Amino acid sequence: MKIRKGDEVIVLAGKDKGATGKVLRVDPRAERVVVEGVNLITKNIKADQQRAGKESGRVTVEAPLHVSNVAIVEDGKPVRVGYRINDDGTKVRISRRSGKEI
Repeated sequence: MKIRKGDEVIVLAGKDKGATGKVLRVDPRAERVVVEGVNLITKNIKADQQRAGKESGRVTVEAPLHVSNVAIVEDGKPVRVGYRINDDGTKVRISRRSGKEI
């Protein structure tokens, strides 16, 4: 996957189209990413019997998005990601729009 944890991304499709946020978690097997403040859902949770501090109630959390519905942001615009191998042999991600390293 070309998107990694910590990248700033924009949502391209769905109810949160146009929203930007930081990638919190990446699941390469399921091809999904969790973006901060995007695709929020409400979950009902039960009280935890082992730890008295946990109470039951409703919690708002971010749900995963498919990786095809997000793109890395550069100057407020979505960009595609490419790869380049430097002279010292390291592989780096680059922006297809500007050619700069990401």
